[in-house]
Amino acid sequence: RPVPQVIGLLDVFTPDETLDDFTDFYLVMPFMGTDLGKLMKHEKLSEDRIQFLVYQMLKGLTHLLPGGPFADSEMTGYVVTRWYRAPEVILNWMRYTQTVDIWSAGCIMAEMITGKTLFKGSDHLDQLKEIMKVTGTPPADFVQRLQSADAKNYMKGLPELEKKDFASILTSASPLAVNLLEKMLVLDAERRVTAAEALTHPYFESLHDTEDEPKAQKYDESFDDMDRTLDEWKRVTYKEVLSFKPPLQLGTKVSKETAL
Repeated sequence: RPVPQVIGLLDVFTPDETLDDFTDFYLVMPFMGTDLGKLMKHEKLSEDRIQFLVYQMLKGLTHLLPGGPFADSEMTGYVVTRWYRAPEVILNWMRYTQTVDIWSAGCIMAEMITGKTLFKGSDHLDQLKEIMKVTGTPPADFVQRLQSADAKNYMKGLPELEKKDFASILTSASPLAVNLLEKMLVLDAERRVTAAEALTHPYFESLHDTEDEPKAQKYDESFDDMDRTLDEWKRVTYKEVLSFKPPLQLGTKVSKETAL
């Protein structure tokens, strides 16, 4: 069943004619006339508009898998992804949980409120420093849980920073917005609110519709954990691309809920 908050996939194809040649494939999605970044440049978003957009974002996240590892090379110009990366992604601390995208959503929500990027690091380590200026340095038990020895040593060598009150940074935000962001922008991914939990927050009280709350399907992670060679992954991907069947409702209009 299509999810209104997640962009549709109309077609998948490859111009490569054999498995040996297979290097590229294309995902065809509905055309979106604008995006949130452009919208925020053109207008100051009202509180109810922010509520609606963040609510839709979180509903979409309940249907998605945790964000995978980012490529090392930065995207340039249009999007600077580093500014929205969760701390565990920046230093590759541990396996990502479902809350990895909640961090990004929190950064976006804060930017919608203030009109400015919340954590604007100039490189990976500077990004982490910018984050910890607000969240404070994590406690020793959190550092012990880090799977990367390099990350552990780096964190142990940092000067201790006190956690800041989010209300002092987001001066124009309502108390409920601040309270939600305090739960979303938590350094420890295990203590970070999930999308489903965030949807029940009082900040969204006017939007709650229990009948329409998303009930995401349980995702079978065993597929991701399979130990395949690059050639094997290439083969199964090629097979998947060739077997893709476009949805029946190709000619139908895009749901109004996807419109900004």
